[in-house]
Amino acid sequence: MTAYLWSRGEPATDWSSLEKFNADSSALLRLWRGFMAARCFVAAVLLLLPGVALALKQPVQAQGIALTICYLIAVLLAARYAPFQPIRRFGGVWLSTIGIDLVTFTALQTLQVGGINYTPLFALPVLMGAVLGTGAVGLGTTAAATLLLLGHAGWYWFEQPADTSPRFVQAALTGTGLVVVALIAHELARRLTREEAMAQRSRSAAEMHAMVNDLVIETLSEGVLVVDAAGRVHAVNPAADAILGNGLAQIPQPFVLSAYPAWVPLAHLARQTFSRRAPQATEVPVAQPQGAPREVRVRTRLTQSRDLRAESLCVMFLQDLRELEARIRTEKLAAMGRMSAAVAHEIRNPLAAITQASALLGEDLVDPGHRQLTTMVQQNAQRLSRIVDDVLDVARARQQRVLPLGEQVSLDPTVRSLAEEWVQHAQQQGVLLSLEAGTDVRFDAEHLRRILVNLLDNASRYAGDREGSIQVSTRRNATGRATLQVWSDGAPLEPAVQRHLFEPFFSSESRSSGLGLFLCRELCEQHGATIGYERRALSAAGPEGNEFFVAFASVESRLTQ
Repeated sequence: MTAYLWSRGEPATDWSSLEKFNADSSALLRLWRGFMAARCFVAAVLLLLPGVALALKQPVQAQGIALTICYLIAVLLAARYAPFQPIRRFGGVWLSTIGIDLVTFTALQTLQVGGINYTPLFALPVLMGAVLGTGAVGLGTTAAATLLLLGHAGWYWFEQPADTSPRFVQAALTGTGLVVVALIAHELARRLTREEAMAQRSRSAAEMHAMVNDLVIETLSEGVLVVDAAGRVHAVNPAADAILGNGLAQIPQPFVLSAYPAWVPLAHLARQTFSRRAPQATEVPVAQPQGAPREVRVRTRLTQSRDLRAESLCVMFLQDLRELEARIRTEKLAAMGRMSAAVAHEIRNPLAAITQASALLGEDLVDPGHRQLTTMVQQNAQRLSRIVDDVLDVARARQQRVLPLGEQVSLDPTVRSLAEEWVQHAQQQGVLLSLEAGTDVRFDAEHLRRILVNLLDNASRYAGDREGSIQVSTRRNATGRATLQVWSDGAPLEPAVQRHLFEPFFSSESRSSGLGLFLCRELCEQHGATIGYERRALSAAGPEGNEFFVAFASVESRLTQ
């Protein structure tokens, strides 16, 4: 159980709460290794002392040499095989390390020859118990060392009954000093462990925040660049790569922003931000590998740091103006869309009146020309009525009616008729037809007309004037499904445009409402068909172009619905 003690506004943790942490403490592991090395050094010095005594022609006891050799072997084995773990009680770990030290040093103190005093060596096991053990282990080790020193003084008094008061006083003072050393060392070890635990928690929190920040930056729809005062870019997110292009994601970081001519305006804006120490916002043109420059809105912010000596970073937020304008237009048109249902209902009534009036008028007309005009009025009124129904379906987000089983169209003749009608109406030249599907599809003829006309209108807007700049074809794909393709030799669509092709209210032109391709997709989905876009060449030697394709549902799949 953790007991929280508040000191200077920071939580302090009792030693017992750190037992689990101590097993993974790198600082205590280093101290453990230090103590093992110190024990080996002390054992080597103790083994060297008899040799020095022999060189000085002083008497040496064989028991002392044998005891020193055994101690050296014990400490070497402990340093090699003893696992590191906190000493929480007087058990096997304590006996194999601290206990051996106390017994050995006491025996050497008892067998001391030549006036050598081994009392200072007791500081090593006392420090080891105070630093690597709990408070009870540290104080218990100190008490054991003090009792051994007092016992040695008593044994000396028993062997030589003379004035031994100085020995008892020396043992008592040494024990007192060992208690002070143990308390100070134990408190320092607790502080070290507590600071290391806090550092690890802070590091874990920092790593977690860094991962969250990376995830947020990666998923931002805005482009993000992190630039230092020298103009070097240290971080880039995918949105910035999509906006700036020019292989930004493949450039090793950090790199100098001004080294790339297309991004010199961004580097200049970063320098202004650092020189003025204030956020900046502007719109800059950014050159693209293909096509016209892209207008980008750039906002900059400087990072704040508590350490005034720390270097600030400039964070640049990038927005494609076209996408921003599309979102604004979407919001505006969405508000208008909420009115569409009511407006469509109001349109229905005049259309019904027009249809009824033309029908009544046609009954009294004899002139074939007049009857043809009334028929045209009725047909176009019915077409407008169906368009109103489709708009209502989109506005209300409801499914289209289920088509009757017999409602099929012969794909090739229908496409030929609709394409020729569009060519005559649009006065477009150079349209080639290649109709090879040879099958019927379950699709509403009026919806097919709207899809084909919309795709042809888009193709003619960007196609060239040469023969074959627009090509309409039908065929069966690899899965046997009938497909319709509208290909044009226009310039490739930018990635930002491709991502939003079939979204409502998105258009690369400000004068367009952006509903055409969206309604095409809705109509295809209502009939079980799919619509898509790809950039490809019609032949190996031919030029690349933009192709929109519609893959129709098979008759069998529609019958099972």
